[in-house]
Amino acid sequence: MLPKGQILGQPLTALAPMQDVTDLAFMRVVAHYGAPDYFFTEFFRVHASSRPEKHILRSIVENDTGRPIFAQLIGEDIPQLARTVRELRAHPIAGIDLNLGCPAPKVYKKNVGGGLLRDPQRIDEILAALREVCGTGLFTVKMRIGFDDAAPFEAVLDSVNRHAADLLSVHGRTVREGYRGEVHYDLIARAVARAACPVLANGNVTSAARARAVLAETGAAGVMIGRHAIRNPWIFTQCRAAFAGQAAAPVSLAQVRDYIERLYEATRSADFPERAHVNKMKKYLNFVGQSVAPDGAFLYEMRRSTSAAELFAVCDAHLLAEPDKPYADEPYPGVIARPNSEGCQAPLVH
Repeated sequence: MLPKGQILGQPLTALAPMQDVTDLAFMRVVAHYGAPDYFFTEFFRVHASSRPEKHILRSIVENDTGRPIFAQLIGEDIPQLARTVRELRAHPIAGIDLNLGCPAPKVYKKNVGGGLLRDPQRIDEILAALREVCGTGLFTVKMRIGFDDAAPFEAVLDSVNRHAADLLSVHGRTVREGYRGEVHYDLIARAVARAACPVLANGNVTSAARARAVLAETGAAGVMIGRHAIRNPWIFTQCRAAFAGQAAAPVSLAQVRDYIERLYEATRSADFPERAHVNKMKKYLNFVGQSVAPDGAFLYEMRRSTSAAELFAVCDAHLLAEPDKPYADEPYPGVIARPNSEGCQAPLVH
């Protein structure tokens, strides 16, 4: 059985796995503002010479968020995937998750992640092997609706059923679509109707209100949120309020300033130079800035900072001039974060 959600009977929430984002530090910060029901790790790369990456293992063995965490794998070598599952099951994971959705070219060109959607028969073989090695343990899948188009979608859903996956997360775009254009919620609804397991809807879940709308449109068991949890770490608390028919407390710009400082301190490391740390923060703030200034001024100035002092001076100017002003629930139209890495190995900014 899947781990219980925090509020019995409510739709589930999950933080989407995002490479170079959903590490232990980020999960702890999100948990401070209200953890989702489920966490997923960054993906463990699996190949002949791989071993579970130590920094990703930390998010499992040192998980003190109070919420279960699934270990995500990316790869196509069946014996090595099976070996890695056995290694990871020695740690306190909720289950194993297979990545069938990463849209980064350097990933799918290796025929892993979203690249596997070009070969439904290979997916079927991998799912069969992972189901066997997981035994009675939980086995979940995160996928997109196809590579170039949705032609293989139903065949993959049938494989998910055939091999008894316990949970399916569906990002409603193709690999080629990346993060552009509309999400095909009608196909997520088709997955809900066809899959024998619960389905999480993923893609452009920008707010609690949007989460409710997506659930109404798709009939999904819950939502998986990625980039917009970077922008708004309160989103899971807000979702629980919305699911209960309650109004969530508004977030002020001063609270966002506190979030930025908390994130900075959580990701600080003695062997991490200040300039590199500032650049890492810019990747998060590209998303945060979507709800700060409708003209994009915050993003423009933030991206040009080169030191912590400059970065926080920009934050103070935009967030503390009117500290009680509400932080926008939705991204401002036209304020672009330039995302490309929800769940895949690629920089957030390029």
